Amino acid sequence: MSNSDKHPPHTTRHTTATAYWTVGPGKGELRRGALPLPGPGEALVRTLYSGISKGTELVVHNARVPQCVAEEMAAPNQEGSFPSPVKFGYLSVGVVEDGPANWMGKMVFCLYPHQDRYVVPVESLTVVPDDVPARRAVLTGTVETAINGIWEAGPRLGDRVAVIGAGLVGGMVAKLLGSFPLGRLQLVDVDPAKRAFAAALGVEFSHPDDALPDCDIVIHCSASEAGLARALQLAGDDADVIEMSWYADRKVTVPLGEDFHARRLSIRASQVGVVARARRHRRTNADRLQLAVSLLRDPGFDVFLTGSSTLGELPDIVQQLSDGTLDALCHVIDYAASRNPAGADPATESAPTEATR
Repeated sequence: MSNSDKHPPHTTRHTTATAYWTVGPGKGELRRGALPLPGPGEALVRTLYSGISKGTELVVHNARVPQCVAEEMAAPNQEGSFPSPVKFGYLSVGVVEDGPANWMGKMVFCLYPHQDRYVVPVESLTVVPDDVPARRAVLTGTVETAINGIWEAGPRLGDRVAVIGAGLVGGMVAKLLGSFPLGRLQLVDVDPAKRAFAAALGVEFSHPDDALPDCDIVIHCSASEAGLARALQLAGDDADVIEMSWYADRKVTVPLGEDFHARRLSIRASQVGVVARARRHRRTNADRLQLAVSLLRDPGFDVFLTGSSTLGELPDIVQQLSDGTLDALCHVIDYAASRNPAGADPATESAPTEATR
């Protein structure tokens, strides 16, 4: 059964949409706004699921985006600006219900904030393969981040690799590296409960104190000073530490006064905003996204999806993630569940005037 069969396009014209906005430090709310009609080369997408990318979205929620990188950290379809009000997010899956004929009914991934319907250029959409479930497809953006980090690291046959931080990104990196012909791969975390998560990924788990040294590559994803310091200790002579954490406005001390220079270690940044330099001349962002969504045919990725809520619950869910009362890797917003039992959609309510371009 094709995606268009599973999620047929609606024919009702919609004039408004509901979206999640960060409106102040630690405060978010749902806002209704005008929904434009799709113009030439544009598509109207009805959202099925969106995912919360906890690390980055909580930085935005808590107004911790440094002004010096505010422009670079803006999401592709962001509205507003940091610190607030801002509509931010980038893990959205939906179905095209209006636009070019060859796009109608297609299931697509888009780097779009949490919103029940939206209009974007078709170039912003990545078609989800028929054998990738819509809910799992929200992980496309995180798989893309992991791919970029691995391209930056450039693992070779027989390499000894450690991934520090068993969160969403670290776990995703370890999941992808599990298919490489490495000599050794360890997923390192201070939380012993992550051992079961590593086992589900098919990856060896280690506490930082027990992790094996002399690594060819260490990929750091814990966003902690201690994790970065341990990464340098685990790296072998002339080895690379790939820094995938984003510390936002936190000041981080790095122990460069010990054997960092004597052992000729390197720390390299990886950030998904641009394709890793090793592939930049031969791959586009669109190529990277298409690769990411194709990898999600593997049902093993479902372990990253750790909860589900409706759109109406989203402000409370973000706050619970922020204060630690909710633990999650990727929490999913289910838009079908957000619609009332009779099947009516809040977005069909009429607006004072129809939005046009």
